[in-house]
Amino acid sequence: MQSEPLTTAEPVALSRAGLRRVLAVLCVTEITSWGVLYYAFPVLAPGMAADTGWSIGTITAAFSLGLVVSALVGIPAGRWLDRLGPRLVMTTGSVLAVPAVLGIATAPTLPWFFASWALAGVAMAGVLYQPAFAALTRWWGPRRVTALTAVTLLAGLASTIFAPLTAALAEHLAWRHTYLVLAAVLAVVTIPAHLFGLRGRWPQPDPAEHHEHAHHDPGVIARSRAFVLLLAAIALGTFSAFAVVVNQVPLLIGRGLSISTAAWALGLGGLGQVLGRLGYRTLTARTSVRMRGVLILGAFAAATVLLAVLPGPAALLIAAAMLAGAARGVFTLLQATAISDRWGAAHYGRLNGILSAPAMIATALAPWAGAALSEVLGGYPTVFGLLAGIAALAAVLAAGSVPPAARADPRS
Repeated sequence: MQSEPLTTAEPVALSRAGLRRVLAVLCVTEITSWGVLYYAFPVLAPGMAADTGWSIGTITAAFSLGLVVSALVGIPAGRWLDRLGPRLVMTTGSVLAVPAVLGIATAPTLPWFFASWALAGVAMAGVLYQPAFAALTRWWGPRRVTALTAVTLLAGLASTIFAPLTAALAEHLAWRHTYLVLAAVLAVVTIPAHLFGLRGRWPQPDPAEHHEHAHHDPGVIARSRAFVLLLAAIALGTFSAFAVVVNQVPLLIGRGLSISTAAWALGLGGLGQVLGRLGYRTLTARTSVRMRGVLILGAFAAATVLLAVLPGPAALLIAAAMLAGAARGVFTLLQATAISDRWGAAHYGRLNGILSAPAMIATALAPWAGAALSEVLGGYPTVFGLLAGIAALAAVLAAGSVPPAARADPRS
């Protein structure tokens, strides 16, 4: 297929119109993929349990299996992204996602249900943030932060769109039929969008950017002290962030808020995510790589401490929830740019696949861990204090995650 003209001003393989097309495609497909493969599940899980007799814990275990599979498959998928570009990887992920959702919808037994979620995990590795971030990082080059901010802002609407859409469908259809409708939506939107929208020559990384790492073995980078510290910081930060999200409502109800007010606090935390992401470009212009990581994780730790210790009133608790949301939102962009800020885009797909694997596993474990810890530690305030400590430890680790060669760069 004919590639788009290479501009001489920038090391990218797409025209300005091509770059806008890729960005628009990924905004739409990320909303749809996250909505169907992730956010539809918590809405439909109670109906699944009531209909099948399977426990919520068992159903959630199947969903968590999908996330773990996604983490593991994401590592080889990163290598394919570096070599082949996002078009083949994301189209394949879209194609696999459809039978996976159909399998979930029609599963007559638990083994079938678990196998379908495992296949969904393979698809997630090809359609969620990791390949989208790789595409934008390589194609948009030095302007990647603008593109990454746009796609995470709009993908943040996935829950806003698909949670109520799924609920509305479930009111009129059984959960199985709802998933069948969502599978059709996924097929119609994402397969042609990835196949035709991500066309264009996959460019070589910009040789002027982090040239000291451009020809390094990515295996050597992955074993370096800076990378290991970064991996630990991202994993711990992700675990803390998702545990706070999932367990925030029971914490606030324990503080005396009504279910409705606690839900509003959680929703306004989502607004905080949007506001945090809007400020990331300014933050990158005014801070070094090291300082950014410490500030963002430190801010999340501080907000989590506030949620742990504030008895009220509701307005202060909601403000703390919004601060935690803002830090969580900007943390997504911190993770998206962590590799390119330190080692450039030459091996972004492979290195980000390795970096994302423990974070995805942490995402899968966080909901269970928060609830289990509340029973062991005697309540959610103590759990949130522990989560704040984990986020603070992540901030300390992030301080050591800049490689020596990059420290000479004033941006680092």
